[in-house]
Amino acid sequence: MSVSGKKISGIILAAGSASRMGKTKQLLPFGENTLLGQVIQNAGESALHEIIVVLGHCAEKIEQAIDLSSTKIVRNTAYSKGQSTSLIKGLENVSSICDAAIFLLGDQPLVTAAIINRLIDAFETSNAPIVIPYCNGKRGNPVIIARPLFHRLKSLSADTGARALFDEFKRSILKVSIPDEAILVDVDTIDDYEKLKKDFIPQLF
Repeated sequence: MSVSGKKISGIILAAGSASRMGKTKQLLPFGENTLLGQVIQNAGESALHEIIVVLGHCAEKIEQAIDLSSTKIVRNTAYSKGQSTSLIKGLENVSSICDAAIFLLGDQPLVTAAIINRLIDAFETSNAPIVIPYCNGKRGNPVIIARPLFHRLKSLSADTGARALFDEFKRSILKVSIPDEAILVDVDTIDDYEKLKKDFIPQLF
């Protein structure tokens, strides 16, 4: 943690049913780990104050298969109503001493602790309420949102996610250049998964 000592809560969004995948995406193999397991490991190696994992689809199966002992597990029974329900569930469980939350996607296993720490450092050394990573001009994930905006996130509905705030607060956003396509790579389909294995981490398979 840097000198300013701000505390960031990591919220891992992993409740979705991955309807386009046809499998429990969170448990797909990633080297010796799983997609979600790797995201949790990366978060655990970073400077985050705490890690909250929001589960929904196949929650019990995932809890049995992955080591979640270092995390706070939250179940979102309304996950089918969209990502905003998971954002809200996560925020409801953020420790009161945390200054912000970073939203990590459960299907972005290439987002390393170094990337997370780069964004944390950017937040700690600025007054920006929103920190967003960019690579080659493209907006990526994860995104940090400061506590003063939590109430706005809690008013979201449907499958909007935090994007709904980006236009409203566009003048307050800190854009952080991350020279790593990891922030752009997620896994929505089997083709995405096969591409991940082939192009990014062939040494792990």
